[in-house]
Amino acid sequence: MNATLRHTGWVLRSNPVTTFAAGGALAMVIVAILSPWIAPFDPVASNVPNALQPPSLTHWAGTDQLGRDIFSRLIAAAKLDLAIAASAVGLSFAVGAVIGSFCGYRGGRLDRAVGRIVDVLMAFPLFVLAMALVAALGNRVENIIIATAIINLPFYIRFARAEVNVRRNAGWVEAARAGGDSHMSIVLHFLLPNILPTMAVQISLNLGWAILNAAGLSFLGLGVQAPTPEWGIMVAEGARFISTGQWWLVTFPGLALMLAVLCFNLLGDGLRDILDPRMRT
Repeated sequence: MNATLRHTGWVLRSNPVTTFAAGGALAMVIVAILSPWIAPFDPVASNVPNALQPPSLTHWAGTDQLGRDIFSRLIAAAKLDLAIAASAVGLSFAVGAVIGSFCGYRGGRLDRAVGRIVDVLMAFPLFVLAMALVAALGNRVENIIIATAIINLPFYIRFARAEVNVRRNAGWVEAARAGGDSHMSIVLHFLLPNILPTMAVQISLNLGWAILNAAGLSFLGLGVQAPTPEWGIMVAEGARFISTGQWWLVTFPGLALMLAVLCFNLLGDGLRDILDPRMRT
C-alpha cells in the first residue's frame, strides 16, 4: 500500500496535467455532493424582473431568461450529470466486464455469439443509437442511464474478453484449476480482479463520454426536460440568446461541460501511468 501511494504521489508530482485532472474531477464530485447546501439561490426559482442579467457580484454567472441564477443551476446540474454518467458507466462496466471475462475464458460458441452481438451494436453510430433508445423508452433519467449503459457495453465486453483471453492459460490460472476451483470461481475470483486496474482507465474515459452523451441528448430535447438544471438543457436554452448578446447563457454551461469531459479524459491517462507496473521500475 505504501509503495502504491508513493508511486501515485510521484506520478502526480511529475505530471501537472494529471494533477489538474485529478483535482478537477475531485472538485466536481465534492460540488455535486454538496450542491444542495452550497448553491446560493434556488436553481429552479424564477425571478422574471431579474431576467438576463449579466455576471455580477450577486449573480456570478448571470441570470437566464426567467431570472434564475445560472451559477446555482450549474452546481445543481453537476449533481445530475455526474449521477447519470456514474450510474451508466457503473452498470455497463459491471455487466460488460463479467460477460467479456466469461467469453474470453470459455471461447467457443459463446464467444462467437456475443462477438456478433457486439459487432451489431458497434455498427450503429453510438449517439444515434442512444437517441433511438431514449426515444423508444421515454426521456426519463433512468432511461437515459440505460441507453448510455447499452452503448458503452461493447467497449467493456471487448476489453475484458481480450485481457482475459491473454491470461486464461497463465500459470496461476492453471494452479487454480488444479486446486479444484470451478470455472465461475476462476473467472470471478482470479481473472476479473486481475484486469480491473487496466479497466479503470476505460472507466475514466467513458465517464467523460457519458457526461457528453447525456448533455447531447438533453440539448436535442431527448434527455432531461426543463426546468430541471442540466448542462445540455442550459446550452440549448441559451443558444437562442447568442445573437442578442447574452453570451453568459451558453458560455458558463459550455465551460462546465468542457471541463468535466476534459478532466475525466486526462485522468484516464494518469490512471494508466499509476496502474501500469512498468512505470514502477
